[in-house]
Amino acid sequence: MPDLNLLVALDVLLAEGSVARAAQRLRLSPSAMSRTLARLREVVGDPLLVRAGRGLVPTPRAIELREKLPQLVQDAQAALRPSQAPDLRQLERTFTVRSSEGFVENFGPALLERVRRQAPGVRLCFVQKPDKGSAPLREGDVDLETGVIGEAMGPEVRAQALFRDRFIGVVRAGHPLTRRKLTPERYAAGQHIGVSRRGRDKGPIDEALSALGLEREIVTIVGGFSTAVALARASDLIASVPERHTGVLREGMHSFVLPFALPEIRVSLLWHPRLQADPAHQWLRGLVLAVCAARAAT
Repeated sequence: MPDLNLLVALDVLLAEGSVARAAQRLRLSPSAMSRTLARLREVVGDPLLVRAGRGLVPTPRAIELREKLPQLVQDAQAALRPSQAPDLRQLERTFTVRSSEGFVENFGPALLERVRRQAPGVRLCFVQKPDKGSAPLREGDVDLETGVIGEAMGPEVRAQALFRDRFIGVVRAGHPLTRRKLTPERYAAGQHIGVSRRGRDKGPIDEALSALGLEREIVTIVGGFSTAVALARASDLIASVPERHTGVLREGMHSFVLPFALPEIRVSLLWHPRLQADPAHQWLRGLVLAVCAARAAT
């Protein structure tokens, strides 16, 4: 494959019509420039410049190339130049973000407002997360994802921590659980809503209770935390949900710290390496980080 630097050399040679002047302009020795011309003749299959008296004159093939080369050189230099920051006011693009409903409900409004203010031609398409696999990121169906990194996530996926979250309990206002001091025994004795995309009836909370010799009664299982909060609001059931993911949903309800220890959850921003250097993608990642940081400060 021809060296792209040859395009630049040929452009200068044809413009100057002199090996010596071309060498001076490219800061090469005359002998190095002569070797470059010899290589160009071999690659193109044409003498390009031939002697006429004391000077060099272009061949018909060289004259043909001379008309095309400036734009070719300019395009090649532009293609190899590092990407520049996009003009956000002119940017028109749709980004697909895979996230939980809770993240969209609590962080979406602030994120959309910033996007609208900075880049009105950008649209965010939020899609749900049926699983934690990395195939949508790898195959280009998704541009960004938020969530907890699981074993199913591919090792090539890039990640940046957004915030830490924890599980809390939530019940309707006036629920009997709010009337006395909450203990692990009182919590376990209530009727609970299980949350599992796969319909599982056991999880980290059940493991923590089991270590205390306790077991809770799960009377229904739902696929998301939004549904769990809605059910708890309209019944005497207890929902255990991530605190920061459900802040908006829990308004007007009674929330409480679980009376036993559970590990914190680290929520991350995920993307595929092919978008690492994309300026528009970098901008959007920065917005998500800023929105999450702003919510953490309030």
